[in-house]
Amino acid sequence: MDKASLASRNKLLRAQTEREILGFYASEVLLALEYLHMLGIVYRDLKPENVLVREQGHIMLSDFDLSLRCSVNPTLVKSSSVHVAPTITAQTRSSFDADSTITPGCIQPTSFFPRILPKKTRKSKSDFGGLNSGIGAGSLPELMAEPTSARSMSFVGTHEYLAPEIIRGEGHGSAVDWWTFGIFLYELMHGATPFKGSGNRATLFNVVGQPLRFPDAPVVSLVARDLIRGLLVKDPQRRIAYRRGATEIKQHPFFEGVNWALVRSAMPPHVPDPVDFEVHD
Repeated sequence: MDKASLASRNKLLRAQTEREILGFYASEVLLALEYLHMLGIVYRDLKPENVLVREQGHIMLSDFDLSLRCSVNPTLVKSSSVHVAPTITAQTRSSFDADSTITPGCIQPTSFFPRILPKKTRKSKSDFGGLNSGIGAGSLPELMAEPTSARSMSFVGTHEYLAPEIIRGEGHGSAVDWWTFGIFLYELMHGATPFKGSGNRATLFNVVGQPLRFPDAPVVSLVARDLIRGLLVKDPQRRIAYRRGATEIKQHPFFEGVNWALVRSAMPPHVPDPVDFEVHD
């Protein structure tokens, strides 16, 4: 960013606020969704009310009663092949929705944890051509942990955060979490959701039929808008992260400079004061 230009337009505070969102809350929520998908859990209820700040200042997600549970096989894929023809090994069988209706194509797994390949079939470093052979110097295999075959027909979620495919009743999968992540980022930056109408019916109509618009103020960076546009594509199959999951979002310029391995060790922008819940007579 051109700091002089920002200062002349009195935009420094806005830029600092966006930087803090980038350096903590957005990154940690993304990692939380990635972890859930790795366990075969589609969250389906991301919204600010369900993002809690712990005493250390880091976040945790809450309220999993709307989650869809599936099995998934996290897979390492060569970086060079990911961008040409992304393929994911994600075996979903069947599952139960939170409303106890059976979801076609998904079953209740015996465990939330990803299956570990038997030792004799595990990939060794040489199977990926080493760290610098065949996939470009400095490149590493990418983790694919997106339960792309998960499907549910349930109408669940918060109206302002519902993905279009849920409203249309077409059946939905893990891509709904990336739609809600886009709504979440938009609300963090603008203080309101993008498709909110005068009532629930109007909101649902706007989600399905109205284009995404950004207000004139506050001004948000172009890379932030680009990421939100990619997440809020109404066709789930064209939505960013539909195939590659969080890996694709992490590579977006909005998150440039984020050290993903050390996010939980970074100093949060705000550490809440302790609250005394003791009841006094």
